[in-house]
Amino acid sequence: MMYTKEIGKNLFLIELKTGGFKNLICSYVLKGDRTIIVETGPSSSIRNLLSGLKELDVKVQDIAYVALSHVHLDHGGGAGSLLKCLPNAKVLVHPRGAPHLVNPERLWLQSREVLGRVAEIFGEPDPVPENRIITASDGMTLDVGNNVLLTAIETLGHASHNLSYYEPLNKGLFSGDTAGIYLCEFDAVVPTTPPPFHLDAALSSLDKLVNLNPSVLYYSHFGKARGAVKRLQSYAFQLKLWARITEEEIKNGNGIKEIRKRILAEDKDMQKVAGFVKLHSIYAKTMLENNIQGFIDFIEMRKV
Repeated sequence: MMYTKEIGKNLFLIELKTGGFKNLICSYVLKGDRTIIVETGPSSSIRNLLSGLKELDVKVQDIAYVALSHVHLDHGGGAGSLLKCLPNAKVLVHPRGAPHLVNPERLWLQSREVLGRVAEIFGEPDPVPENRIITASDGMTLDVGNNVLLTAIETLGHASHNLSYYEPLNKGLFSGDTAGIYLCEFDAVVPTTPPPFHLDAALSSLDKLVNLNPSVLYYSHFGKARGAVKRLQSYAFQLKLWARITEEEIKNGNGIKEIRKRILAEDKDMQKVAGFVKLHSIYAKTMLENNIQGFIDFIEMRKV
């Protein structure tokens, strides 16, 4: 079974097939003299990630870094399990995310409360030893030789501990959830804005990424997309649209049902994917409930 695809110079994608779903979550592999993995995915997918590394003929002892965008289960939940197999690797994470890697119990309980059955599909995270964690500062750059560099960029909004990563060899940007979810089958982007979502920080982060002038985006959900600057700008417009709709509906005394109806009517990307999302076991929960709730909470908090 093939899990891997070459998508750039010294760069590979691993399809994690989490829960048996295709095009849901991926990891990326940068191969220099040593190797960097970007995003582990959840703990339930680590076996598939290891199979992908084997396909790429990556030796586990040559992996120097595992770079996480943030610690939510679908991005970094597998870090503890993966590190048991990587004798020399360190995990790169935002300082505010590090405590949740060392002790993931609270993260797991909150994830089960919010995501329900979806959390069970992702699986419970194992702890990461504290001495194997590097807390990344904004602008920190990893160099693994052969012109392979990776720079951490603080991009808050989706989470209070979110990092994106820039790799200059392909002018590519690993956006985590900062640029939304890319449904590659439809060439459509959907916001990923669960509570607590901070719109102002998210828009500032998008401006920061636009200023890097990247050519390519590498979405954790899911895959490579060209036209990075235009996509980042379009995502900022989409977030503002959702915020405006949410604010107007709240002022009219309406709730999530009416907000969802208007978003589906006015957001062109959501029109493309609405049928697919409604029937998807994971996206139906996360996109049509949690993400709208993030906007509701943000608008309500701003009124206080």
